[in-house]
Amino acid sequence: MPHRRTEDAKVLSRDPITVAVMVTLTALLAVIGFLAASSLARSAPESSATVSLRKTALGQVLVNSKGRTIYMFMRDKNGKSACNGGCASFWPPLLSSGKPTVGHGLKASLVGTTKRSNGSRQVTYNRHPLYTFALDKQAGQTKGEGNLAFGARWYAVSAKGSAIVKAPATTSTSSSTTTTTPYPYP
Repeated sequence: MPHRRTEDAKVLSRDPITVAVMVTLTALLAVIGFLAASSLARSAPESSATVSLRKTALGQVLVNSKGRTIYMFMRDKNGKSACNGGCASFWPPLLSSGKPTVGHGLKASLVGTTKRSNGSRQVTYNRHPLYTFALDKQAGQTKGEGNLAFGARWYAVSAKGSAIVKAPATTSTSSSTTTTTPYPYP
């Protein structure tokens, strides 16, 4: 069998017409594949994000189309995201290739987009880039609230576009009484 492959290779190398036909067919198939792929990409509908309100343990918060809580990163400045690389894998940015839409109770004038370092468009609300949290596995969960990660705190976003700061209560015990006071700092 190895002898036959050698003969086939010799025939191809000796017959320039066969080689030219094979190269032309390969190039033609590549062009057809490229044109088909770009046609499909152009005909695909734009993916636009939807931001809505949902009641959670924190009260009414912004959520994405799947009902997942939306967060803001306190390190973001001037409407630009400071969360990239590993940060974005834990705190996925809310992306939109089309114009983002808002649900009932939200102001359409507060929604927009900002360009990320990789060129994608991230949804903003009241100029705050928006994110979800990888550990929020179900709609309405708020496990990311108040987390200190990647250099700053993360907070759920209110309908006004501000951080919902829900401070945990702390308990202090003295010899005779127990008092519960709110934690004063985020």
